[in-house]
Amino acid sequence: MKILIGTSSFGVTDDAPLRTLEAAGIDVVMNPYGRKIDDAELPALLSDDTVGIIAGLETLDRPTLSTSGIRVVSRVGAGMSNVDLEAARELGVLVYSTPDAPTRAVAELTLGAMLSLLRQLPPMDRDMHAGKWVKRLGRQLDQRTVAIIGFGRVGRRLASLLAPFGTRVVVVAPSLEEAHTDGLPVLTLDDALAQADIVTVHASGDERILDERAFSLLRERTLVLNAARGACISEPALIAALDSGRVAGAWIDTFEQEPYSGPLAAYDNVLLTPHVGSNTIECRVEMEQDAVDHLLTGLAKLGLR
Repeated sequence: MKILIGTSSFGVTDDAPLRTLEAAGIDVVMNPYGRKIDDAELPALLSDDTVGIIAGLETLDRPTLSTSGIRVVSRVGAGMSNVDLEAARELGVLVYSTPDAPTRAVAELTLGAMLSLLRQLPPMDRDMHAGKWVKRLGRQLDQRTVAIIGFGRVGRRLASLLAPFGTRVVVVAPSLEEAHTDGLPVLTLDDALAQADIVTVHASGDERILDERAFSLLRERTLVLNAARGACISEPALIAALDSGRVAGAWIDTFEQEPYSGPLAAYDNVLLTPHVGSNTIECRVEMEQDAVDHLLTGLAKLGLR
């Protein structure tokens, strides 16, 4: 009985999850590429006796699920947009994710990026490394209005981290009322964009949220952050807003095309990270062990263990 591990760095930080699979008698096929598995590469890694996958961001669509032996998908991470959930239900494929472990890591990184942009740390660091002594005038979180778009686990955790800084936090979450946001005001997207000094995206799914019209609603010198899906922000619209000065700076951790090598790399006021929101030792170990536990639980439910 085989399973494929799609994530490229699985077990690198701690091999305990791999040892758990070995103890369960599972034959493990590792991702051989050291990166996201492309659609064209995936079929060759899935034999008829591959009953499960510990998934990263590879595409698990209806054709893949229906033509393979996969019975359990256990995603390392929270987002599920790469998995055809409807097809999985119809085919009887059990699907799991690990939404809890990344919460703290992503929220902490977002706060760090927010402070870095406000105080202009990246350009000052580059100046210093180039032998330049340039003092840039920054801003504080105190009295800033932060619009959190999406108020799931990460958005809620970020709001709690912001509380001691004296920020005003508003929430864009159409399905929630203030009773479910710890009393934080719930605004429409348009109202939040018009009031915010900082906009940070933590919505689930890959629906476009910040497009050209949305950027036109921002106040001058707004900061924009995205730790959700790359598709949530229109890159051309963001670039236009940066060029006009409407957006003073941005942090982007997720991209529609990864690895990223696009035009944002040329902007001194844009902080770019290579999709590392959950990439802490503590988070990776917890997510990988949870993913293994979920996989084994699913196989047991199906009578395959």
